[in-house]
Amino acid sequence: VQLQASGGGLVQTGGSLRLSCAASGRTFSSYGMGWFRRAPGKEREFVVAISWSGGNTYYADSVKGRFTISRDVAKNTVDLQMNSLKPEDTAVYYCAARLGLFSDYPQDPRRYRYWGQGTQVTVSS
Repeated sequence: VQLQASGGGLVQTGGSLRLSCAASGRTFSSYGMGWFRRAPGKEREFVVAISWSGGNTYYADSVKGRFTISRDVAKNTVDLQMNSLKPEDTAVYYCAARLGLFSDYPQDPRRYRYWGQGTQVTVSS
């Protein structure tokens, strides 16, 4: 599975962005997907995960109510709609893919086998 993240950019506080992760590979529909981010000088942070079916999601408390993850199995894409953005959301955002049970620590980056290259999101104050 190869992943390509896109959609990052510069936005003002309170604005919105939509990230997209395009996947190649016939078995993409079998993978749970996640978004992580890394801000300058900080550790990689879990943002949100979605199960292979799209029926289950898990959000970090910091983005709950502001971000929405969705997937289109037919298009092999996973999108992250980010609303009410804050300066602390500034980071490089990465999409990742994993097999296994969705309930099995979806927030743990070590569970993810494939990673995209990242897309920069910058929120100005």
